[in-house]
Amino acid sequence: MLQSAHSPARPRAIANWLFAVAVLIVLMVVIGGITRLTESGLSITQWKPVSGIIPPLSDAQWQAEFDNYKRIPEYRQLNQGMTLGGFKQIFFWEYLHRLLGRVIGLAFALPLLWFAARRAIPRGYGWRLVALLALGGLQGAVGWWMVKSGLSVRTDVAHTRLATHLLVALFTLAGIVWTALDLRRLARTGENRPARLTLLGGGTLAVLFVQLLFGALVAGLNAGLVTDQWPLMNGRFFPGPTVAGRGFLDALINDPAIVHFVHRWWAWVALAALVVLARAVRGTDRRASIAIHSAVGIQILLGIATVMSQVNLTLAALHQLTGALLVVATTWGAHGVGRRR
Repeated sequence: MLQSAHSPARPRAIANWLFAVAVLIVLMVVIGGITRLTESGLSITQWKPVSGIIPPLSDAQWQAEFDNYKRIPEYRQLNQGMTLGGFKQIFFWEYLHRLLGRVIGLAFALPLLWFAARRAIPRGYGWRLVALLALGGLQGAVGWWMVKSGLSVRTDVAHTRLATHLLVALFTLAGIVWTALDLRRLARTGENRPARLTLLGGGTLAVLFVQLLFGALVAGLNAGLVTDQWPLMNGRFFPGPTVAGRGFLDALINDPAIVHFVHRWWAWVALAALVVLARAVRGTDRRASIAIHSAVGIQILLGIATVMSQVNLTLAALHQLTGALLVVATTWGAHGVGRRR
């Protein structure tokens, strides 16, 4: 994977390829959010990495898939009496989500092999690209681990596993964007000097990580439905735990009202950190600063609108889309600060 005299490295081409993969991951995050919002995630009860690419094509195949779904608690306790037509609707989103995951895997692995075979990967980047590919494989495994949690006892997937699934996707997205920015700089300057993760950049990403974690827990617990008020929650600033007697850590992770409360107010801590990062990177990359300011402002407004609309599907999907774009913008800003140093 090293540069050779006969096959020079192609950092700009690799950067463009990585940015294209990043777009697919953002789309994947949005479709994953819709899959959760429409309660479609348990419609496919088996994991078939190869044969699962082909959807049911005959009435008998559709009925077999529907019969598999009828065996899990979600159908027996929540969707008893669902028609085959209704099943096809929820099947569509889960199938699309899994299909796009396979597309992303191929869109990463095949070009990586091509660039490696041509020895077009700049020195020091081969291991990073392989690590990102491994993260993609891990994401698939985590996705099935998440689905399995809802197939035997529960009527939905475990919210902590859902949070893990989303955070691995966003971490992979950030790694791809960071690597692409390094390669773009290499193509522009000819200097192979990757940006460093500074205290400011790392701290801001850590604050954003907490916000994303609680956002994922909100989604997994359906905690957005706890209230349709803002800034109060059902007439109170602090709602208190939904179930009395919970310990602090238990309530912090498992109580819908507490999780919702933390998510809506930690957003302002994230806003402050992001504004500081945006101001710091303004002198190095003004576009990154504008992207951070725009994404975080829109994200907060969408979050408030989503709550007040009782989790309208369109608003909630846009909220998840902007969250992914905020990860991209923050990574861009942290990279710019690290590049300046």
